[in-house]
Amino acid sequence: MTDPAAALDAQEALIAAARAVRAHAHAPYSRFAVGAAVLDEQGRIHAGCNVENAAYPQGWCAETSAIAALVAAGGRRVMAVAVCAVAAEPGTPVTPCGGCRQKIREFAADDCPIFVADEQALVATFTLGQLLPCSFGPAHLARP
Repeated sequence: MTDPAAALDAQEALIAAARAVRAHAHAPYSRFAVGAAVLDEQGRIHAGCNVENAAYPQGWCAETSAIAALVAAGGRRVMAVAVCAVAAEPGTPVTPCGGCRQKIREFAADDCPIFVADEQALVATFTLGQLLPCSFGPAHLARP
């Protein structure tokens, strides 16, 4: 996205989607609700929340849910990510866990922006490369 206004609109829409879906998180064990949204290559937003179960920690993360929604809708690339969670210490960024960083890497480039928000504001912005430096990805498995 080269248009700054369009990029800002996309960022705001992603964060809004992550905040909205967070309300549907199923987190009876950790009580730590997370919402995530991903923007695909067609400009569509796919949202997901964390879902825990009694065989804790066998649930799945919000980012995983959002990526699954992207794939189910026919998306193939993650262009941007938003994560919404509320840390115990206000203003502390809640970034994707290591497993989710690797899952995002399957569909996104190092320069993919990851917006981290809480209920009120954007807390931080990272690139996937900043969160997962020297990553292993699909290109490592390319065949000659």
